[in-house]
Amino acid sequence: MTVTAVSGLIDAISYLGLGHVFTANMTGNVVVIGFAVAGAPGFSVVGSLVSLAAFLTGAMVAGRLEKVMHAHTSVSFLRRVLGIEALLLAVSAAVAFTTGHAVHALIALTALAMGLRNATVRRLAVPDVTTTVLTLTLTALASDSTWAGGTNPRMGRRLASVLAMLAGALGGALLVRHTGLGWPLLLSALGTAVATLVLPRLSSSG
Repeated sequence: MTVTAVSGLIDAISYLGLGHVFTANMTGNVVVIGFAVAGAPGFSVVGSLVSLAAFLTGAMVAGRLEKVMHAHTSVSFLRRVLGIEALLLAVSAAVAFTTGHAVHALIALTALAMGLRNATVRRLAVPDVTTTVLTLTLTALASDSTWAGGTNPRMGRRLASVLAMLAGALGGALLVRHTGLGWPLLLSALGTAVATLVLPRLSSSG
């Protein structure tokens, strides 16, 4: 769930600190482009297009990596992708600390990292773990609930994903408001790095 919390952090950073652009949630980004084209104030077509392009590039790179690493285990593949994500987020933090105004560079770096991760998680197809989008998770919580005649399958995992995203967004918003972009980006990099290190141990113990 750490990487889900990181997604909340990233969207808080990008939306609040990079001109109302999403870099983890492309559904929101497409909607933002519609707002910007319609002339709504405070939204950027260029920033959103940079985000989409970088995200799609990251997803394509993840697809290519999977082909290259087809002989490796899923855990090994995910570990390497998360390592690349942590590196990209660390570079983003360095850019934020040293320049403070390279908005499009920060958008591209964070969206590239999120595209890599999203494509990887999609290919691994872990049930109810999308790490960046909660619409289907929330839909499943409601439609599979006992009130709907269901049996609440994986309710704990689904609720944990929602709470992790909320915690990341809350923490990210507070950090962006009070410290700027560098520290929340650094925290995102550290969180992803921790997930990278812990993942093999969790898989071997499970």
